Amino acid sequence: MPELPEIEIIRQQLSRDVVGLKVKEAAVAAPKTVKRNKTTKAFQELLEGRTIKAVGRLGTSLVLELDDGSSLVIDAKETGHIRRAKSAKEVKAKHTTAVLTFTKSGQLRLVDTKGAAEMYVSTPPAEGTVTKVSPASTVSMGGEGAAMRQRVPELAGLGFDPVEDVMSWERFAIVLRARSMSIRTFLVDQTLVSGIGAIYADEICFAAGLRPDRATDSLSTTEVRRLWRSLVEIIAESIKHGGTTTAVTEFGDIHGVAGKFQDLLEVHGRDGESCRRCRRPISTSKVDNRLVYVCERCQI
Repeated sequence: MPELPEIEIIRQQLSRDVVGLKVKEAAVAAPKTVKRNKTTKAFQELLEGRTIKAVGRLGTSLVLELDDGSSLVIDAKETGHIRRAKSAKEVKAKHTTAVLTFTKSGQLRLVDTKGAAEMYVSTPPAEGTVTKVSPASTVSMGGEGAAMRQRVPELAGLGFDPVEDVMSWERFAIVLRARSMSIRTFLVDQTLVSGIGAIYADEICFAAGLRPDRATDSLSTTEVRRLWRSLVEIIAESIKHGGTTTAVTEFGDIHGVAGKFQDLLEVHGRDGESCRRCRRPISTSKVDNRLVYVCERCQI
C-alpha cells in the first residue's frame, strides 16, 4: 500500500496544483467509493461548488480543506491511485472510480483496481465539541496534526504522524514504552504511529540496527534514540527520492511518475540478496504472523 512518504508527495503536488480551484462536478462511477456520505447525491451536494483552500495529510489520508469549513478526505487504501488530468478529454484509466472536474484546469481522478479507495466530505463537529483522539497523538509538542484531528473526526483515532506532529525522541519514548509489543507491530499500528506500513517498518528497523521482533520495552535509551532518528530519516529520504514503487504498490505520483526509493531499500524485498553492510544474505521471518525482512548480523 502507499505509505506516508508516497501520500506526502501527492499532498505536496496537489498543494501546488489544485489550491484555489472550484469543483464544478463530482462524478462517481462506484458508489461505494463515497459510502461514508451515504449516497452519491449527498456527496455531490457537499462538494460541488466548493473551492479548495489547502491540502493537508494525516497518516495516509489526504485532507483537502474546502471554503465552507468542511474537508474532502481521500484515502487511497491499498490499491488506489490519485491522478491529475489537465483536460477532461484525457483518456480515463480503466478503473477510475471518481472524477472531480474543476471550473478550470482539468480534473482530479481516483483510480482503484479493487475498489477499496474512499472519498468523503467530512463536516467539522459543532463548536465547543471536543473530539476524543488517539492517546499516542497527544504527546506531540505541536504541528498541524492536533487541529486536523479535531476538524476531521474520522481521523481522530490515528496515532502520531511523524511529519505533521512535532515530536522529540523523549516524547516518542513515552509512546514506545507505554506497552510491550514487537517494534514492528508498534510501527505499523495506525493508532500509535500513523502512515507506516511493511516497507518502511523493515527499513526503519534495519537503519536502527534493531530486530523487528524486539520488545518495545526492552530497548535502551540509546536504542530508542536510534529508532526515532531512523524513522525520521527514512521517511525524509523516501520523500526526497519520490517514494517507493514496487510491483506490489505500483505507486505513481499525480502524473503517474514512479518513485526511486526502491533502488535504495536495504532489506525489504531483498530476500537472499547480500546485505550491503556485511554481505550476509538478507532473510525473512515472521513477526506476529507478518512477513519481515532482516539482516541477522546487522540487526540485534
